[in-house]
Amino acid sequence: MRKRLALLVAAAMSLVLIAFLVPMAILLRSVTADRAVTTATAKAQSLTSLIATADAQTVQAAVDQLNAMAGYPVTVFLPDSTVVGASSARTPGVQLAELQGSIIVAEAGGREILVAVEGLAQGTAVVRVFVSQAELTRGLGSAWLVLAVLGLVLLALGVVVADRLARSVVRPVHELAAVSHGLASGNLDARARPSGPAEVRAVAAALNHLAARIRELIRQEREAVADISHRLRTPLTVLRLDAESLDDPGAAERITGHAEALEREISAIIQQARDRDSGPGACDAAEVVAERARFWSVLAQDQDRHATVDIPPGPVPVAVGRTELAACLDALLGNIFAHTPEKASFGISLSVPAGGGALLVVEDTGPGFTVEAPVSRGTSGAGSTGLGLDIARRTARASGGTFTVAQAHPHGARIVLQLGPPGS
Repeated sequence: MRKRLALLVAAAMSLVLIAFLVPMAILLRSVTADRAVTTATAKAQSLTSLIATADAQTVQAAVDQLNAMAGYPVTVFLPDSTVVGASSARTPGVQLAELQGSIIVAEAGGREILVAVEGLAQGTAVVRVFVSQAELTRGLGSAWLVLAVLGLVLLALGVVVADRLARSVVRPVHELAAVSHGLASGNLDARARPSGPAEVRAVAAALNHLAARIRELIRQEREAVADISHRLRTPLTVLRLDAESLDDPGAAERITGHAEALEREISAIIQQARDRDSGPGACDAAEVVAERARFWSVLAQDQDRHATVDIPPGPVPVAVGRTELAACLDALLGNIFAHTPEKASFGISLSVPAGGGALLVVEDTGPGFTVEAPVSRGTSGAGSTGLGLDIARRTARASGGTFTVAQAHPHGARIVLQLGPPGS
């Protein structure tokens, strides 16, 4: 934009300068030629009174004196065919001046200034002053050079001023773009500094208002999530009290443990909703996957499902918080238990790729599903909320990784999450 504005001003100024300087150059050429002609005419007219009153010798002396001075060659054609002064043939212009009077004749090499001296006893004398083309244009080249330099200086000044003005417009636009990118990356504190033209300042004010509104809406959403999660604690407390009142101590302990685990998850959801402004978390993927695999293995035994778990021994750091990764794995495993028949086996594998991070694969031997359409939040063909796969997708992408849905061989579903390393 800055370059385009400078080019636009340069083009407009070039047209204006051409429209001004070309007529000025033509006028200078005309003025220079008229000045030379006027000087030559005055030189010729200075001899008319002398020719009318003096003899030939006096005229000869006066003409020689004029020719000795720097200037134009002067020739006097007397009525008796005597030629005084610079050598010159009796041109058609001289003959015409003898008949019609003083004239100016243009020739290829310059102009003839012909002044007729009438009233002599023997006829009409003609004073011829020849002005060459070089004399007609003397000093014109320097004048044109001055005009050209002046035009270039004005053009350069115009481009510099246009560039400064364009910069004052473009800089606020770049700042607006930087603020918008900051908001898109999650920096809700980014604000634009109103500057530049009134229109740009209006856009900056609107962007700041939008950023403030986005922050307020996100705050309200997080508080609503926290409030909804907090409201679940009351029925959980009732459930725990009912579990404690059971006659079977084993069943009471088991149900109470589940209720406490659910309460911890709700507390984690509340904390996560309120701490969303913090940077990306990190955890040991091997530890989290092993813990969630042990949790789901109890239910797998109840449903007679064969589970395969392959986890490397060492720590596997990833750019995902512990709670987020656990929720992601619970969503994927929950889908398996909810949408595959009992006794359908599943597998969990965790590996470390060459670039760091982790490669988490969850697959099953269920009926599978088509993957022609991308995973869409809230959309499910199995009657569920459609949030499980979207949670996994957002977890992978938040870590800087990828999320892939594929068909397992020979049937079933295969979910692949590539989780980025911390600091990615």
